[in-house]
Amino acid sequence: MDLTKGKNNDNISDELLQSQAHVWNNIFSFVNSMSLKCAIQLGIPDIIHNHAKPMTLNQLLTTLQIHPTKTQCVYHLMRILVHSGFFALQKTSENEQEEGYILTSASKLLLKDHPLSLAPFLLAMLDPILTKPWHQVSTWIQNDDDDDAATTFALPHGMNFWDYAVRETRLNHFFNEGMASDTRLTSSALIHKCKDVFEGLNTLVDVGGGTGTLASAIAKKFPHIECTVFDQPHVVADLKSNGNLKYVGGNMFEAIPPADAVLIKCVLHNWNDEECVKILKNCKKAIAINGKAGKVIIIDIKMESEKADYKTTETQLFMDMLMMVLVKGEERNEKEWAKLFFEAGFSDYKITDVLGVRSLIEVYP
Repeated sequence: MDLTKGKNNDNISDELLQSQAHVWNNIFSFVNSMSLKCAIQLGIPDIIHNHAKPMTLNQLLTTLQIHPTKTQCVYHLMRILVHSGFFALQKTSENEQEEGYILTSASKLLLKDHPLSLAPFLLAMLDPILTKPWHQVSTWIQNDDDDDAATTFALPHGMNFWDYAVRETRLNHFFNEGMASDTRLTSSALIHKCKDVFEGLNTLVDVGGGTGTLASAIAKKFPHIECTVFDQPHVVADLKSNGNLKYVGGNMFEAIPPADAVLIKCVLHNWNDEECVKILKNCKKAIAINGKAGKVIIIDIKMESEKADYKTTETQLFMDMLMMVLVKGEERNEKEWAKLFFEAGFSDYKITDVLGVRSLIEVYP
């Protein structure tokens, strides 16, 4: 359809101008995330929080100790973050017209000492190690190699994500910190909304459980459940078992410790179908060793949910692309999940859309 009016394009249509704005917004969408990263690195959410009342720009500048030549830069930074909903403006008092910055519910989740802070997750996802591969996605897509181990991540880094994490201490540290940050919010929602999923369990193993954030929360809430965090040896090497929580190093592709339930949070989306089936088969073996009819508890994204709004779907699509670029994984819809379960020998499953972007999936032998 011709979006212009007139043969000489001397009268541009509103639709064309709107299309230009849409293109621009997507071109510059990284500006939002990088501006937010800047604010976190400067400690702005914590500064405003500690001020305990609307904080004027001058007060913020004084606390930040910004050089006079850069004061206007902070104004521009705060303006876009107000627009994107991370800060808001409020009058400093009833009798004054001067406005100050206050936190929103989103920026409260980025406070350093907030128990559910997502700041480590933000800094991890926006680290140059993880953003650099995005510049070579088109190159990777055009490659004619059929090596399933080859990833976009490997193009600039020379090896896949998992091998790089073993060799690069900084990546291993900030990635585990980021995942723990993300898990704190998920575990809180899981324990609050889905207590019944843990009924009848005496033992539970958290596969790919990282530093144990989720398993630790479960162990504390349900002290009768013996919880095991199972991850790569280098991840759990320095972690100490305590009470009903213990750490075990190993390889989920070889075997998984036996338990009444196997918990897998955001692990299967890292792998292709064949690898997922292999992991799930090992899960099935693990819950059968004690002679009980156990289950597998999966926390992951279910694409194409009828309940998902535009923003939720957009986040899920972002995650799908992230998995493709970093590890050649993918997010799956219900039909694709079911295919994996049945190929791994399971007989039934139940999906509950109760964890926001993610779903709770229970799989039965």
